[in-house]
Amino acid sequence: MTRGALIACALLALATWSAAAQPSAAGTELLGTVARPWRAEHWLNSAPLQLAQLPGQVVLVRWWTAPECPFCAATAPALNDFHARYAARGLRVIGFYHHKAAAPLDVTDVARYAKLFGFEFPVAIDPSWATLKAWWLTQERRFTSVTFLIDRQGVIRFIHPGGRYVKGEPAHARLQQAIEAAL
Repeated sequence: MTRGALIACALLALATWSAAAQPSAAGTELLGTVARPWRAEHWLNSAPLQLAQLPGQVVLVRWWTAPECPFCAATAPALNDFHARYAARGLRVIGFYHHKAAAPLDVTDVARYAKLFGFEFPVAIDPSWATLKAWWLTQERRFTSVTFLIDRQGVIRFIHPGGRYVKGEPAHARLQQAIEAAL
């Protein structure tokens, strides 16, 4: 092989490796990795939780906001259904509120929105989006209403990269299949 061909092969390999190492919009590079600890405050419907306290449970984490997020409002019934349907089998649904409104954060507003959405599962505030940034947000990933499914060993098995999932739609069916497989 000539020196030029060798350099070209090396550059191609480097470009391929570099592209693979970059975060994707869908977050596929996160699948199969251990979920990081979260930072959350002002827990509702539960004492404060840490992921390390939930070994052996499947954990569904959804970031949400209100009242201005139509995706969050549309997805709330699915979260409630997953909680009601699968909690006895070991699924823990956890909602992380991330504040987007121009008005200052008011914990009583978050509690009101959680009640309005019918959330009976644990809900907490992700202060300054600390966990959302650590787990998800990049230049390529700007959707904030993301969902992670974490298996019984703490490994990320499914990501819904933002938007809504509503019963009867393909995104909901994919997530439900992933939950059932993890349980």
